[in-house]
Amino acid sequence: MKIELDLHTHTIASGHAFSTLQEMAMAASTAGLKLLGITEHSSGIPGSCEPIYFRNLHVVPRTMYGVRLLLGAEINILNTNGDIDMPADMMKHLDVKIAGIHSLCYTPGTKEENTAGMVKAISNPYVNIISHPGDGTAELDFLPIVLAAGEHHTLLEINNSSLNPARHKDKARSNNLEILRLCKIHGVPVILGSDAHISFDVGHVERAVELVKEADFPEELVMNHDMNQLLNYLGIELH
Repeated sequence: MKIELDLHTHTIASGHAFSTLQEMAMAASTAGLKLLGITEHSSGIPGSCEPIYFRNLHVVPRTMYGVRLLLGAEINILNTNGDIDMPADMMKHLDVKIAGIHSLCYTPGTKEENTAGMVKAISNPYVNIISHPGDGTAELDFLPIVLAAGEHHTLLEINNSSLNPARHKDKARSNNLEILRLCKIHGVPVILGSDAHISFDVGHVERAVELVKEADFPEELVMNHDMNQLLNYLGIELH
């Protein structure tokens, strides 16, 4: 499968990753990517970026080593109300916005309540992508989530890192297969994300690709092989 872009990666600025922004961009160039997303964790994750980091992203060139960059954030969904930990006046200055549930800063509820909160986050006009919805951190009903994603042009991520046995995400494989099954039925596109926390993992989505093949999921609904198709779908303009 052709992989032209990877939008979910982290640098040392996130506090628990191991490569610089320039190292990540160079790795993307070596991997033949055309588009790289740098999406640092918002401040709800211990040791991650303070707001001033995101306010100063304007100083960073949006092309490095022949690779176009989208600079943004992976923002925390906080609760079953779908509240997130970054204000709109900051999000509007970011190139790309990912929102996801992380156990360190999520207050869970019932399956129905978790699902309602996820749907509300999907409907947030600033959110472009939902990170690792299938990793099992919160119990979810995926049908309303898939339908909401299709309605709002918010991409659901098939997260390569969650599928790594070292992560011990026991439900990730079956949950992601269910997401792919439902997205296939309803014609809803997905995006594969490396969730790279070191430069050597940039562009590596092999585990996610294996699931796509196992699910017999249409390649045209995988938004990693055409930069312009992805940008048009999400309504993102390059700087």
